[in-house]
Amino acid sequence: MASLSLLPDLPDAPYRRATTLRSALRGHRRRVLLLLGSPAELAQAVGELGPDAQALWAAHTRAQGVTPGPLSAAIVTGRQAANLFIQVQGIETSPFAALTQAGKLVQSAQAVPVDEVVLWGSDDTAREALWSAWVASRYALPTLRSQAITAKAAHASPQPPVAVPVGLGLAALQKWQAVERGGALARWLTALPGNHLTPALYRKRVQALARQQGWKLTVDDETALRRAGAGAFLAVAQGNAAADACLIRVQYRPTRKPRQGSKQSLAPVALVGKGVCFDTGGVNLKPHRSMLDMHTDMAGSAVALGTLLALTELGHPAPVDAWLALAENHLAAQAYKPQDVVVASNGTTIQIIHTDAEGRMLLADALALASRTKPRALIDFATLTGACVGALTERYAGLFTNRLGQRNELEAIGRQCGERVWAFPMDADFDQELESKVADIIQCPVEGKGDHIYAARFLQRFVGAGLPWIHLDLAAATRHGGLAHITTDITGFGVRYATTLLQDTSLLQALDGRPAGAIHHRTPARIS
Repeated sequence: MASLSLLPDLPDAPYRRATTLRSALRGHRRRVLLLLGSPAELAQAVGELGPDAQALWAAHTRAQGVTPGPLSAAIVTGRQAANLFIQVQGIETSPFAALTQAGKLVQSAQAVPVDEVVLWGSDDTAREALWSAWVASRYALPTLRSQAITAKAAHASPQPPVAVPVGLGLAALQKWQAVERGGALARWLTALPGNHLTPALYRKRVQALARQQGWKLTVDDETALRRAGAGAFLAVAQGNAAADACLIRVQYRPTRKPRQGSKQSLAPVALVGKGVCFDTGGVNLKPHRSMLDMHTDMAGSAVALGTLLALTELGHPAPVDAWLALAENHLAAQAYKPQDVVVASNGTTIQIIHTDAEGRMLLADALALASRTKPRALIDFATLTGACVGALTERYAGLFTNRLGQRNELEAIGRQCGERVWAFPMDADFDQELESKVADIIQCPVEGKGDHIYAARFLQRFVGAGLPWIHLDLAAATRHGGLAHITTDITGFGVRYATTLLQDTSLLQALDGRPAGAIHHRTPARIS
């Protein structure tokens, strides 16, 4: 059987910098130019290349009727066949729109055999979008094709061209390359077939990455989880054939020391990821179409790990931990079942309603155990509910937080980076639907309406008192045809958002403030 390497190949994207479009075109090389901006800005940029280029551009725009308006694509071939101008125009200038346009440009250019790809944008948003799209396009998803096929494909593929980003500063180049490498890791892991990413195999991959990156790694296996009282986590895992479920903690620590006397700077941000390597639904078995892609149900853990990689490569100045809750949810004689009552690690008793609501069970104990380390903030990522997809489609992620005063700023981060999120309500009266007659709380309501909101209210019970918490329901983790500049169905959504958020020190300081509403914890109960 064909095998996959433990980790994806994530080479740096080769590039040379240029300050102007004219300087980018020096030397005799086969090139493709990717230009992103308004028609007037593009015409001015091309005009600076000389009268020949200007005449070609003018002739083309007259022939094609290029005017400001809806998105359209145009190709102009210069006198030398090596020179190709590709343009996308539009009124929208949001980062998401720029990323989408840049992705189309890069995809068009990949079919052209050239030595260099020149990236020119009219502003920082366009320039960063082109560079991000170009870097993302270099990283492939895993494949298990036969050696004969892969060898033939490799023989036919030319050396990748050098990117020439125009007018983009070194800091921006490094930032977005690191973000795209983190996103590529998340996509690669999420795409792995279930038999190549069992919890045990996932653990080996994370251990290899930790050695490579210099991270400290600790693993709580099922024995350790049992000692910790993680009954919610272990309930999901008890139907698995192999006792390989585990909670992995990966720690990044910056080389620069925090300011003397700053206790808050010593506390890491905790990234918690749902890592269900395959989800059958358990006793409440999923139908075929719903189960088909459930090898991707570990996307939240991949996003947490990809974010940690991006921050590491950026030399992030503050400590960050990634907590990966790894398990499978299988149908078996010993599998957990509706009406079971289990005890989570914070003492909360949970009445099981539906075994396909397993993600919140894993996250409950993961959040509670991460809270014991007193992090600066908790951010969890999960492909948690179909209700969130129904509410937002696969273009947004759902955002929930116990810092209600920062909802606008948290949404603005999404608009700023091009991974859009939408904040849902978190009113306390939703808890009425989670009341149980036999336990502290039910796992989920019997009815599925609003399940994304009830799931968030359930999870909040396991966040340590006073800790800032953000929950991302990753409705956009997969989307047919991709999203923004990502052209694969698996998007890696969340890495770009989380990296941008964690670099916003003013927002993190705001999150450290007093929560809008106190988190209610019932007195821990015991089950004999």
